Amino acid sequence: MTDLTKTPVTIITGFLGAGKTTLVRHLMRNPQGRRLAVLVNEFGTVGVDGEILKGCAGDNCPAENIMELSNGCICCTVADDFIPTLEALMALPQKPDHILIETSGLALPKPLLKAFDWPAIRSRITVDGVIALADAEAVADGRFAPDAAAVQAQREADDSLDHETPLSELFEDQIACADLVLLTKADLTGAKGITAARAAIEAVAARKLPILPVTEGAIDPQVVLGLGAAAEDDLAARPSHHDGADDHEHDDFDTVVIKLPQIDDVEGLVAAIERLAREQNILRVKGHVAITGKPMRLLVQAVGARVRHQFDRPWGDATRISQLVVIGEHDHVNETAIRDVLLQAVPV
Repeated sequence: MTDLTKTPVTIITGFLGAGKTTLVRHLMRNPQGRRLAVLVNEFGTVGVDGEILKGCAGDNCPAENIMELSNGCICCTVADDFIPTLEALMALPQKPDHILIETSGLALPKPLLKAFDWPAIRSRITVDGVIALADAEAVADGRFAPDAAAVQAQREADDSLDHETPLSELFEDQIACADLVLLTKADLTGAKGITAARAAIEAVAARKLPILPVTEGAIDPQVVLGLGAAAEDDLAARPSHHDGADDHEHDDFDTVVIKLPQIDDVEGLVAAIERLAREQNILRVKGHVAITGKPMRLLVQAVGARVRHQFDRPWGDATRISQLVVIGEHDHVNETAIRDVLLQAVPV
């Protein structure tokens, strides 16, 4: 049983664009009497998700309960950033009943779990559960799941290929560390897709896991919170490709921030982002854009070639600056080439 004197923490992990922020927003809007605090980590210097979450702040999760760690992976900055931030949340005038941690899509959950063994927090906090989110459509298509037959074919063709791709390793590590897997964006794939995604996850899971389809993060908080896993005491059951390593690098991935003038062609911008996914293998694009003649910011969220956008709030007195965070595998992130494509949406 979980020690009830400890504050429970839920770690929400998953690949880039899997829907982690959407789930956190849902939990913030449905706290069921809990006073929540949120720690959100972003890979890149410009925070987008933290600002989105602060826009959902309320009585049960006020803005001061939402803290952000940017420009670094949460599992690589434990001593300098993560522990002090967690202690700051615990020192709030009204102590939170439950803390949600949204990791970067590139974070390894197991090194983060190990941080909860630090003396400064071990007696005060327990990991209630690790929730892994997986994009059902992407996993069903085999984009973020290992394909054993394809890997074997590559190895037979090239003797130097004796390891898996960085994306598949991330996927496996996140699943292996989870207590619960949510198949997100279930509305975008049919029953066959859900079945295929479930099979791909079961193939890499270290143990039997509950796997639930969700749409727009809508799930009963009682299913996600209150698992009582005490995951920090159960590390041996959560294998990782990086077990035995003192730390890990993110040299496989890179991020750039592209600033743009105001644009008047939203569909042109969408087409440009889709082109980045097709031609430059860009994984993720997110940020805010100023649209000519529009008083509200355009929030852009893209996973591969799937682009979503909406006006989220007025610019008000803020400077109308268009900034897009672009994330991809290291060899595919060419800032000049990315900028050239996006500028095609800017009026001459």
